[in-house]
Formats: sequence, C-alpha cells, structure tokens
Amino acid sequence: MSATAEGSILAPSLTVAQARRTLAERLRGLGFDTPDLDARLLVGHALGLDHGALAAASTRLLTRAETEKLDVVLGRRLAHEPVARIRGCKEFWSLPFAVTADVLVPRPETETVVEAALAVVARDRALRMADLGTGSGAILLALLSELPAAFGLGTDRSERALGVAQRNAGALGLSRRAAFLACNFADAIAGGCDLVVANPPYVRTGDIATLAPDVRDFDPRLALDGGGDGLAAYRSIAADAARVLAPGGWLALEIGSGQAEAVSALLVEHGLAVPLAPRRDLAGHARVVIGRRHP
Repeated sequence: MSATAEGSILAPSLTVAQARRTLAERLRGLGFDTPDLDARLLVGHALGLDHGALAAASTRLLTRAETEKLDVVLGRRLAHEPVARIRGCKEFWSLPFAVTADVLVPRPETETVVEAALAVVARDRALRMADLGTGSGAILLALLSELPAAFGLGTDRSERALGVAQRNAGALGLSRRAAFLACNFADAIAGGCDLVVANPPYVRTGDIATLAPDVRDFDPRLALDGGGDGLAAYRSIAADAARVLAPGGWLALEIGSGQAEAVSALLVEHGLAVPLAPRRDLAGHARVVIGRRHP
C-alpha cells in the first residue's frame, strides 16, 4: 500500500498531535505490535523533529507538504517496511547505527553477543577482534566502544554492507580502531584473534518464506539464508576457528532457536572447547554459543 497508489491516507488540516494519533490508530487497527512508538518515530522522522520538539509542536497545523510526506512514510510502514529502515537508523547498545537495504537491522537480542563477549575478555588488554559477517558493524563497534585498547576487523561478503559499517565507524569516532575486509566470514583472516564474534545467517532456506514480512521482504537474503538446515555458515566458521583464534581466544556466535547443541558440536568437532552454557537473551532463549581455543 502507498499514498500514491490509494490517494491521501491522512485527512487535511491535522495538527501534529492529531496526525500522530491517526497514524497510531491506523497501525493499531491493522495489528501492528507497537503502534504508538511507530507513530511517534515516523512523525518525528517525517517532520525532522526529535521527541522534545515533537511535543512542543503538537498543536501546530501540518502543511500540505508535511501531510504528503507523512502519507508516504505511513504507506511504507503499512507495507511492513520496518521503522528503522524508513528512518535509516537504529539504536543498538545505546549507539546510533545507520542502516540501509544492504544490512540487517540490528536487533535487541543480538546485544547478547556483546554481553557474552564482554563477560569473557579482559577489558584493559589490547585485544584483536574479528566480526564475521559484520553488516552494519553493530557488534564490532559496540565492542570497540567498551574496549578502548582493542582493535577490530569486520568482514562481509557484501562490499556495500562494508561501506555502511565504515560510515558507522566514522560517525562513532571508531575508525582508527576498526578495519573492514570483503571476504566470506574468516576466509581472508590470517589468525591471532583474541575474540571472534558473529551473527551469521541461520534461517533454513525453506523457512524464509514463513518469516514475518518485516524480515522476509526487507532484510537482505544473504544475511538470512543459512542453507538447508540453517547451519551452513556455522560449518564455515567452525572449520576456520582454530586457525583464526589465538591460543586461549574466544568465539561468540549468535544462534537461532534450537541450534545450540548442533553449533556446539560443530565447534568441538573442529577442536574448540565449549566451556560455558549458551548465553540466554532477555526472553530466556539460548542466543549465543561460546567456544574457546585451548590455551
């Protein structure tokens, strides 16, 4: 659905507050999960107003141009385009990240990877880190923001995704400690990493069609498709892990539902220890498998 296809969605001569309520009611009526939050973010984005300015402008009448712009963003959301993609940004680990069609939108559950990594490394060491399939750079840059002596390398098969990650590194002031390389996971990494992290594609190919439209229709297929059993990326990463990790180095991998045992077995098969139980996310799901190269 779009404004151009169906005409104006919003009535003319609305105030900012009325437009926000109208958007929320439309989204709520169609079963969207967070209609009030979506409406606030979309109106703020369309009008170029932050939360405080949005409240201050609540009684102002929208101009025709503003109404047309809101029609467009509402039409995009009604087509299930994620709010973060419409706005072009998403917060992760309390940091702002630019997102484009070339990268996954960073998700709250992926912060569990950052938590798991920080729990096993020494924060004051000059760590060498790698983020395999870095996408927007969210995991790598979140870790660098917490580890001031660390240096990180992000890899990705998509050069356009790497461009997004590089821009995010610059915007966050982390470019001097972050580098990016086009390759398949760890193929071009020589070794010596104290920490390797990844949120690899783990959806079974046959299950992609069943995903929510926000994911299925807007996330890059390359970042979703884990092969027939969802484990193709883990096989590749596990095969390289002992070579890439320094002795005693740690590996933290995000996993999908029910994959903890299979991914752990792959790591053990390739010579790593799995000394810790999978780390669970806030919903209680096993989210991160943690491996280690023997010291």
